[in-house]
Formats: sequence, C-alpha cells, structure tokens
Amino acid sequence: MELRHLRYFVAVADERHFGRAAASLHVTQSTLSAQIQALEREAGGLLFSRTSRHVELTEAGALLLPEARRVLAQAGRALRVARESLRGETGSVRIGFSGVAVLQGVLSDDLRDFRRAHPRVDLALTELPPVAQVQAVRDGALDLGYCPDLSLGDTDGLRVTRRAPTPLSVALRADHELADASSVTTSALIAHDLIVFASGAEDETVLSRLWPAAEEDRSRVRVAGSTLGALALALAGIGVAVVPTATEHIALPGLRYRPLHGAPPGPDLLVLGRREETAGAVRAYLDGVPSL
Repeated sequence: MELRHLRYFVAVADERHFGRAAASLHVTQSTLSAQIQALEREAGGLLFSRTSRHVELTEAGALLLPEARRVLAQAGRALRVARESLRGETGSVRIGFSGVAVLQGVLSDDLRDFRRAHPRVDLALTELPPVAQVQAVRDGALDLGYCPDLSLGDTDGLRVTRRAPTPLSVALRADHELADASSVTTSALIAHDLIVFASGAEDETVLSRLWPAAEEDRSRVRVAGSTLGALALALAGIGVAVVPTATEHIALPGLRYRPLHGAPPGPDLLVLGRREETAGAVRAYLDGVPSL
C-alpha cells in the first residue's frame, strides 16, 4: 500500500463519486478506479459499494477512513518537519566560543539576529579553547566555533569566516610603573615580564605575532590558557598581560587597562563551521554571519 492509495481512497470517500474524486485529484477516472481496486485487493475485500448512481463505504471502508486520514496527516507533518529543517526554521545549533567573542559583543549580536529570524531553533553554547573548537566542529560535537585566529592547526574541510578584528590592550596592577601612562608602547612593554594568552595549542600564543624577538627569551614570558587567566596573573603582579581590548569590560579591583600602541593588529575573531554542512539551521546561521 502506498500513500497515494490512501489519498485516492479518502477522495472517493469524501466525494462519494469516482468522477468528482478523479477531477479533484487531477487524474483520470480509470486511473483512480484502478488504484482503488489495487487497495481493495490488498485489503482483501471491497471498501466501497458501487451502484450506477451511488458510491458508499462498506463497513471495512468506514473503519479504514479515520485511519487513512491519520496516516495522511502524519505523513504531511513528517514532510513539513523535514522541509522546515532544510529551510533552517527548526533544529538546533551547538556553538563553541572563546570568552573574547562574548566580551566583544560579537557572539551576542549574532545570536540575537539569528533568533529574530529563526525563533524556533534551539541554541546551545559551550566555552572551549580555539583548538578544541576546531576538533569539536570537525568531529560533529559542535556545529560552530567562535575563536581568535591564532594557530588552529588543520582547518581543511572547515568553513572559516573572519568575523571581527581583535584590538589589543595591556592589563596591569594599579601599582605597576606603567599604570599611570596614558598608553603603553610595545617598546616600553618589552622591557617587562609579559603574560600572553594561548590558543590552546602548546607554545602557540599571540606573542609570536606581536614580538617575535621576545620568543627568544621565554623565561620572561608566562602563558595563560585564557584571557581570564592572564588577568589573574597580572593582578597578582606576575607581569603585564596582553589581552583583547574588549577584556576591559571585566572590572577587577586593583587592575588597570591601558591602550597598546605600536603593535600589529591582533588576531581576528573567526567563526568556524563545516564546509559541507547538511543541517538547515546551521547553514542558515553561517550564511547570516557577517564577515570582515
């Protein structure tokens, strides 16, 4: 039995006339009759009693009719769900993020815009280091990742969108000798112990982009696994932290932020996804992310 058999059966039951039912289905009456006969053979008996003037349901046909309506309605719902998913109207999007994506307001802006356009899609967030995001997206544990462009390793098969620049500042204790400066230059900073944040891969930090010479004296450089960790070390007086400027939104007693001048641009904030994504909601999210 196929769904069309049930559709033809219901049409005849509603019209009580083969000619009118055939017209409503846009098929010939002979085609309709053949399909009803095929259904009756499969059922093992007559579903309609036919006269020259009347078509009536038999007892078996009357019992079949509500079941046929339910099957057709369920089939329609199933197809509608699939279509809504492919259009990105339903489903879920699992997003990994680094703290800077929140502090810059980029993640919240993207989430708000997407929710307005796709209010029925579930959104789930997980904070992860950049390299862990790459692996999670590739493995299917996450759908998207927001992370700074440090060393992410192999990104083959991933769709990478440069979402926003990440300017840098310095964070230091209020009693540090540079705390009263209106800004800090890289030449002044390099004379002090530094704290930098890592991408999640060993020895891959923002330092290699900004001060390659400082890589030669790693004894004066301390690596933190996150910007929050860098702030904690700076507040402890262990050094001067180089952090995204947006980190200034984190107000800690005894900590000062100063602009950093003379440094190359910081790492861009990236949005990662799978290049061959099949989930409609995830594709819709990626397509809506603005790029630099």
